Amino acid sequence: MKMHFPVVTWMLLVSPLAGAMEIKVPDDPVVAVFGHDATLCCSFSDANFSLADLSLIWQLTDTKRPVHEFAEGRDQLDNQERSYANRTALFYDQLPRGNVSLLLRRVQIADEGSFTCFVRVRDYSSAAVKLQVAALYSKPNLSLEPNKNLKPGDLVTVTCHAFSGYPEATVLWQDGRGNNLTENITTSQVANEEGLFDVHSILRVVLEPHSTYSCLVKNPLLEQETHTSITITGQHLVFPAVALWVSVGLAVCLLVLLGALAYVCQKKIRQSCKEEKQKAEELEDGEGPKTALQPLKNMDIKEDIGEEID
Repeated sequence: MKMHFPVVTWMLLVSPLAGAMEIKVPDDPVVAVFGHDATLCCSFSDANFSLADLSLIWQLTDTKRPVHEFAEGRDQLDNQERSYANRTALFYDQLPRGNVSLLLRRVQIADEGSFTCFVRVRDYSSAAVKLQVAALYSKPNLSLEPNKNLKPGDLVTVTCHAFSGYPEATVLWQDGRGNNLTENITTSQVANEEGLFDVHSILRVVLEPHSTYSCLVKNPLLEQETHTSITITGQHLVFPAVALWVSVGLAVCLLVLLGALAYVCQKKIRQSCKEEKQKAEELEDGEGPKTALQPLKNMDIKEDIGEEID
């Protein structure tokens, strides 16, 4: 007769015989991506057994609650923890080769922890597998407050948001030269309904012309790094639009006025030069007749004098 040992009895039998079977599990934690499937590996090397002789229990290490049971050649899920219903399975075609790994579907944050694999064929043994859950953070988005009428020396607030990551992120701020900014930064991370973290980081800084600020969000478990930058150029540092058009209009008027003034001055200079040239020509033309007439006057006087003497 085949016997199905209950969980409590099985655990009592395991302790004194632990180590009688060699069970292989990963030394490092299994990293599972949130919402995806994960495999908790567990195997033993005993080629001479039948599935009817195999009893297998996967349970939570801390609470001892059963996650998946297999005995008498089939699944035994009457006592399964409700949160794992329809989410677990074995690799049934590999059971005869000693592969008793557990497939965990649609991994949730609550699944993170230690799972113990109990195996019985002729002897008993167990080993624990640690599961770590991770989720990629969204690409951060940046917002600026205030976002207009800015000028150098203004105190501005740059806010960085990233969503739905796990575990908690490392947030780093940098300037345009790649220098880390460590002062005047406030970062908070709040878990949502699914247990994923939303990151909210604030940088307060005195504005400089052509400033660039970058927010880097790192997931240490997945070695993910995502970042976004914002560059505050001269476009943010000029006058408002109305004042800008007024300034442009005044500049155009000034250029037109200067052009007109230059034209008038040039015209006056040309006219003055022309008048000077005409005077010079008239002066040259007038010197000839004056010298020619002068002797005639002298001759007339002499003739008059001569007539009186006579």
